[in-house]
Amino acid sequence: MTRSVNEQLQELGRGAEEILLESELKERLAAGRPLRVKAGFDPTAPDLHLGHTVLLNKMRQFQDLGHEAIFLIGDFTGMIGDPSGKTATRPPLTPEQVQENARTYEAQVYKILDPQRTRLEFNSRWMASMDAAGLIQLAAKHTVARMLERDDFRRRYESERPIAIHEFLYPLVQGYDSVALKADVELGGTDQKFNLLVGRQLQQAYGQPPQAVLTMPLLEGLDGVNKMSKSLNNYVGITEPPAEMFGKLMSISDELMWRYFQLLSFRPVGDIEALRARAQGGENPRDIKYLLAEEIVTRFHDAAAAALAKQEFIARFQDGALPQDIPAIAIGAPAEGLGVAHALKSAGLVASTSEALRMIAQGAVRIDGQRIEDRKLMIKTGSEAVFQVGKRRIARVSVTAI
Repeated sequence: MTRSVNEQLQELGRGAEEILLESELKERLAAGRPLRVKAGFDPTAPDLHLGHTVLLNKMRQFQDLGHEAIFLIGDFTGMIGDPSGKTATRPPLTPEQVQENARTYEAQVYKILDPQRTRLEFNSRWMASMDAAGLIQLAAKHTVARMLERDDFRRRYESERPIAIHEFLYPLVQGYDSVALKADVELGGTDQKFNLLVGRQLQQAYGQPPQAVLTMPLLEGLDGVNKMSKSLNNYVGITEPPAEMFGKLMSISDELMWRYFQLLSFRPVGDIEALRARAQGGENPRDIKYLLAEEIVTRFHDAAAAALAKQEFIARFQDGALPQDIPAIAIGAPAEGLGVAHALKSAGLVASTSEALRMIAQGAVRIDGQRIEDRKLMIKTGSEAVFQVGKRRIARVSVTAI
């Protein structure tokens, strides 16, 4: 069934932070032709995580409405390094790193996007052949004053932290991608707004109608505070095993669960509001979180894998059973033994001794199933036990003499 322009706008606006300009997007939807909808991804890490899928889900919505998605791998811009949000110059990737990461992206995006309506592009296709004269002509279409309007550049300039000239090229090249692709719409996170608007400005400079810009919120990671990121280890990778993915999703807070429903779920808005009403009516939020975890695991694996992951989770955490595949870790200790906080850090179950002490204070540390409350507990050299921090960090730790 063909949807009206207003129905399409309502669907496309779901979860979006901003549409610039909504009137222009409405005009293009009303024209009745398939729109070219672009989103760029720098291959800075080899795996996609749920934070990336916020944009991919929106692209899929455009596809389901009959439009063409252009998944642009920024293999050329990846060698520059996106300065967005950075307080220092970001080291560029080598061509070999970029190509290796790009290949893994290619294999992953079709878990969400419709291959029949997806156009895969690499921006090296037009940028690698641009000569110095062409790059100078491109640079002439923007000003330093406009660049310094960007928050991260302005802050670095005012605090006298260096800004490399090549960093100014990043938004110009990203903007020129829209010119090369004749994009009708570009999607990006809220941190990309400046770059997306440069695309509009450059399209006008090259005599093209300016693209509509749709920004999406940045998905918080498992910690509920920082943007989901592999470097912060607060991510859920879309290629992770079902049980790992399910367990990570069940670890998020009850409050953060609704944010994930909003940005990751394909359920109708009315269904999500009904779930919220059930939680407010006294239903255990954990049972509603099961629905979220099952939906996400089913999307990237299948329904059977999601059902099994749920069974394993219940057996492990609700019934108190430990997993069968507990990793074995050996740590060294002096003859007198090792303090529990240092043992947890040495085993890699916490990032620091201060985190270990905090987790002990919260009652989140167990040894052989017994909750540990003594922050000064000494772990004997020559002993072996199952250490557990929270619900997901478990290891069989053997303590050997140094």
